[in-house]
Amino acid sequence: MSERRQIAIPDGRVLDVADTGDVAAAAGTVIWHNGSPHTGALLDPVVAGCAARGLRVVTYARPSYRASTPMPGRTVADAARDVAAIADALGIDRFFVLGASGGGPHALACGAVLPDRVTGVATFASPAPDVPDIDWLAGMHAPGALEAARNGRASRATFAETDTFDEGIFTAGDWAALSGEWEAVGRDAGAAEADGTGRDGLIDDDVAFAQPWGLDLDAIRCPVLIVQGSDDRVIPRQHGAWLEERVPGAELWLREGDGHVSVMNAIPAALDWLLARR
Repeated sequence: MSERRQIAIPDGRVLDVADTGDVAAAAGTVIWHNGSPHTGALLDPVVAGCAARGLRVVTYARPSYRASTPMPGRTVADAARDVAAIADALGIDRFFVLGASGGGPHALACGAVLPDRVTGVATFASPAPDVPDIDWLAGMHAPGALEAARNGRASRATFAETDTFDEGIFTAGDWAALSGEWEAVGRDAGAAEADGTGRDGLIDDDVAFAQPWGLDLDAIRCPVLIVQGSDDRVIPRQHGAWLEERVPGAELWLREGDGHVSVMNAIPAALDWLLARR
């Protein structure tokens, strides 16, 4: 049974945390980073995959989502410090981190900023940093939000006033996943929009992705698995290739035919990969 709580962290903010608890979590803990937007909910397929392997799952709403206190100007690296505070409050020393889509950079941040606590990282359809040696927006079906985010929060917020959802960002396989096992992803994103926090949280996420991340990927010392769909229209395949080249020792799984959502079907295999290398 999962538990949801608000945890006060040392800088005075509150983070909205969901936790499956430590019952039978013999294999350790996974801290899961949801995509953008989200409510910080535990996703059923993630919980099921972890439970089958004796893993506890903890996740949280990033600042400005749900009941988590806003953090103006937050960077990707700030997520690692929030995760450390959550782990301290829950009495968790070491843990795996996994993240999908917008959760991917935040999972990588934990590996870079908390090298003594993170035992392994896996990302699914994660964006790479916006740096000169990657054509960051190339191949994105709808790059407008991230293009606006390059110019700062005001620009991204203005874009949000007229932005509408484009169904073409997802492949047929993605839509099949969203109507099946990964229905929880669409439900959670919709809940974030409905509760009014999704807009601000999503804007802050996008700005953090488009600005310097505030971390050094070379500092990652644990095993890292980069999982990327060959047909991803949201975060194209060059992002996964760039991360494989720049993250020390990273392994890339390029899944032929997968898109942005269907790539998460690799989570059980990724968990096995991490457990075998800790």
